[in-house]
Amino acid sequence: MKRILLLGGTGDALALARALPAGHVYSLAGLGRVPDDLACTVRVGGFGGIDGLCAYLRDAGIALVVDATHPYAAQMSRHARAACDSTGVPLWAVRRPAWPAQSGDDWRFVHDWHGIVAGIAGFGRPLFTLGREPLAHLDEIPASQYWTVRCLEAHAGNARARIIDARGPFTLDGERALFDAARIDVVISKHSGGRATEAKLTVARERGLPVIMLARPELPAADRRFDTVADALDALGLQLSSTA
Repeated sequence: MKRILLLGGTGDALALARALPAGHVYSLAGLGRVPDDLACTVRVGGFGGIDGLCAYLRDAGIALVVDATHPYAAQMSRHARAACDSTGVPLWAVRRPAWPAQSGDDWRFVHDWHGIVAGIAGFGRPLFTLGREPLAHLDEIPASQYWTVRCLEAHAGNARARIIDARGPFTLDGERALFDAARIDVVISKHSGGRATEAKLTVARERGLPVIMLARPELPAADRRFDTVADALDALGLQLSSTA
């Protein structure tokens, strides 16, 4: 059997992984919950760079790589492209569309942590929804601010920060309650797209709050690209039938 390697870590990837029968591989970096109810093999951990991924593709008999990593996992996507070019393995990618701005949105795009810090300088109660990156900066919080940081990792925080370990999807009512309790006056978000974490943007729009939006990184081209899980599943079903 020619095997499929699915690079995951997102809800979209998990939906695809549930369609993979035994013998195929779902790869995770190791952050967050590792599913234990899949028919396919679950591989946790890195590959050791491009050379390590090339070796894995050859040794494991991988005939197709499907990149369904997070839109901001740019290094993994670049490594996948380089390894597939080197080994001649086709690369497919599920590239979730970014959220479209709506009337009333106040989105302020930045490109790095320095831009984020500058963007929130005039605010006192930011809500960070970037993942774990803010955890490395908890000792830098100015006296004028109190941070609420939501990510997948539990963390004690400090006197100027509360860390919430939670995984979406998040509801409108839940987000409204969080904004009220934490007195949020600005939101920091990746431009991720998808419904699971979109409610925070709706609440920010309702309240006229700005969103400091971390712009998406540029990702390499894929041999086939899918905007939706449904389209990828249709194509994957045909591929699975041809490699059985």
